[in-house]
Amino acid sequence: MNPMDQVNLIGKLADLKSQQYDSLLLLSALTDLLIEKGLLTQAELQARIASLDADALPERFHG
Repeated sequence: MNPMDQVNLIGKLADLKSQQYDSLLLLSALTDLLIEKGLLTQAELQARIASLDADALPERFHG
């Protein structure tokens, strides 16, 4: 990999980190609002997360 390719890769990584931060911030704000408004409970959210996680990953990753 030449130096310019490395610079481009580092730039792409920085962009991804920024996008991930923005997405997590939005997700956090939305879930907080849904819970505050009584439209969702923390227990329901955690149950859905566990369900989606179990569906998304093969059994070997769940212990």
